[in-house]
Amino acid sequence: MFTKGQLIFTLFFLVVFIVGMIWSYRKDAFLNRLHFKGASKTLLGIIILLILLFLFVKMRHLH
Repeated sequence: MFTKGQLIFTLFFLVVFIVGMIWSYRKDAFLNRLHFKGASKTLLGIIILLILLFLFVKMRHLH
């Protein structure tokens, strides 16, 4: 089991980490939209490709 000090440290670390991530995201949000304009289309294409590959492999193993 964890000691009281470890639980306090974990809670403190999580709060500071989450606040830091939110601050960093808000600071870079505009630049990310500017530089990575087509990234969502690329991600969608990769996901579709992986799903098709998965289905192809599953269909080949059925026979």
